[in-house]
Amino acid sequence: MDFPLLQDIVILLGFSVLVVFILQRFRLPSILGFLMTGFIIGPYGFSLIENHEQVEVLSEIGVILLLFVIGMELTVSQLASIKRTVLYGGFVQVGLSIAVTTGVFLLLGLPWNVSVFIGFLISLSSTAIVLKILQDRNEISAPHGRTALGLLIFQDIIVVPMMLFTPLLAGSSSNVGEEILMLLVKSGLIILLTYVAARYLVPKALYLIAKTRSKELFLLSTITLCFTVAFLTASAGLSLAFGAFLAGLIISESEYSYQATSMILPFRELFISFFFISIGMLLDMDFFLRHFGLILLLVLAVFVVKGSIIAIATAVLKYPLRTILLTGLALFQIGEFSFILSRIGLEQGLLTPEMNQYFLSVSVISMLFTPFIIIFSERISSFFLSSGIRKPLQLLTAKPKYSDHSLLKDLENHLIIIGYGINGNNLAKAAKYAGIPYVILELNAEMVKTERAKGEPIYYGDAVHEHILDRVKVKKARVVVVAISDPQATKIIVANIRHLSSSVFLLVRTRYVKEIETLLALGADEVIPEEFETSVEIFSRVLSNYLVPVDELESLVDSIRADNYEVLQSKKRHPKTLTSSRIPDFKITCVRIMADRGEVTGKTIEEADIRKKFGVNVLAIERKDTMINRVTPDLKLLKNDRVFISGDQEHIESFFKAVN
Repeated sequence: MDFPLLQDIVILLGFSVLVVFILQRFRLPSILGFLMTGFIIGPYGFSLIENHEQVEVLSEIGVILLLFVIGMELTVSQLASIKRTVLYGGFVQVGLSIAVTTGVFLLLGLPWNVSVFIGFLISLSSTAIVLKILQDRNEISAPHGRTALGLLIFQDIIVVPMMLFTPLLAGSSSNVGEEILMLLVKSGLIILLTYVAARYLVPKALYLIAKTRSKELFLLSTITLCFTVAFLTASAGLSLAFGAFLAGLIISESEYSYQATSMILPFRELFISFFFISIGMLLDMDFFLRHFGLILLLVLAVFVVKGSIIAIATAVLKYPLRTILLTGLALFQIGEFSFILSRIGLEQGLLTPEMNQYFLSVSVISMLFTPFIIIFSERISSFFLSSGIRKPLQLLTAKPKYSDHSLLKDLENHLIIIGYGINGNNLAKAAKYAGIPYVILELNAEMVKTERAKGEPIYYGDAVHEHILDRVKVKKARVVVVAISDPQATKIIVANIRHLSSSVFLLVRTRYVKEIETLLALGADEVIPEEFETSVEIFSRVLSNYLVPVDELESLVDSIRADNYEVLQSKKRHPKTLTSSRIPDFKITCVRIMADRGEVTGKTIEEADIRKKFGVNVLAIERKDTMINRVTPDLKLLKNDRVFISGDQEHIESFFKAVN
């Protein structure tokens, strides 16, 4: 028997495993491997795939599942209250990208509708590649990482209206006004149905399905909902992708969205790999080589123009110059959703096959360059910041505004907090409680405005610049705490602080223990890594629950911190710090009496014979907010009493069953 599709899938997956494995050795994203696999096995490479149409069908499923998961990760309430970064920054970035691109291509003589459509394509960046790289580099919570995430969320949402609007640009209808009205009516009805289904229908249906405890039924129901809504929207003249996105939104409003997402993700990863491989297969290598120079010139133009527009959008959010540059460098490429749009444009006649090849070549090359640009983004931004280009670039940035100059002038022996996240916020509260003078530096202009209105001594400024540190009197400070999420910026700040002052006590918060040595070498006095402090807190609670003596526990914690957490990192055996040869099987806990009657309820301790029957000792009883510490044999145990008992786990469990 001959199974041509199965043969194609084996070739496709086999080559992708090999290529992705090689790229992973160089820590490059899997998506690049899928694109390269497409080059190799496609019709313009070794032509190993026979059923191109069937592979494209599989890739369409990948697109549907991709948008379905994006919809599940958002909620209607989140969309109704989109944050400032997403709304303002995203609108400026996408709007400017479309406007500038349209203007350029109009000057080149292309029709207005084609020019606008090309603007659609160029305005979108790669969510998959950028977020994967930023996550791998621990920069997703850094200022430029958060800004990039906000802009990408806006792009992921705006792509749906773009898909709906593309047929209108192509002039598929003789009556454009009527077509737009019908489109708005259809969209309104579908959104209304989405809201009703999300609030009233689907949660109840999923509850009934979840009650069966059948994973197979839950998965089938989720997939059926996805493809049903996608089919209905396609039948109404809208896109499959839009329907999948709405289906995801419907499920996101239920309490089962996390379970649904976890079950769909493996399928999404499989089918989305088909999508990127199919994109690679579309790239005509012969065309690429014949127009190599022009394609690279276009990639450079996209890099400069789109990167600059993203920088402007970031500047609108009042971020400093370094964040502006890093965000622009991260999002300069053309993204995966542009491929979906280009297919629609090709079907509608907005792109010719030759234009599509130019677009594919520029897009794929920009995606291939992205990992390397992000890896070297810190060096590139440092070059700009130290060059003569810095002054004109500063016109984009918000100038730090310092009010209460007298407060800054009189600062001495104070605490400087850099970063006003959770750690910075809690530290400021503790400093205020202890009466310690402090000042805060923060990059989020909106947060600075809000907190200053509350009376906090907080100022807008980027601590990577020495003159900002000078303004908050770092030379006269007693302690500086660096509590930001950007590892690269943290290193620069530590070096700058130590350059300005050799005496100030410098404490740094970092996420990973591997960064401790570098930060200590740069001049930090103490480095607190979150990942191992969490581990220390967990094992401290566990060992204290096992009644390990407090002095021994504190000795263990101190030795681990003194060795820079090497005990927790190393796989080697270490000498035991605890002197106990055996952890006691002994526990103190609290049990509430819930039974109306039984072996214990309503009886005295002597009558119930608790020690003999259950093997536990009653230490105290809490009754109606009163603690009875003196426990006597004639003390009666009543319903709703909270009884504090001691014993081993097995006997405590026996007593718990008797009173419940």
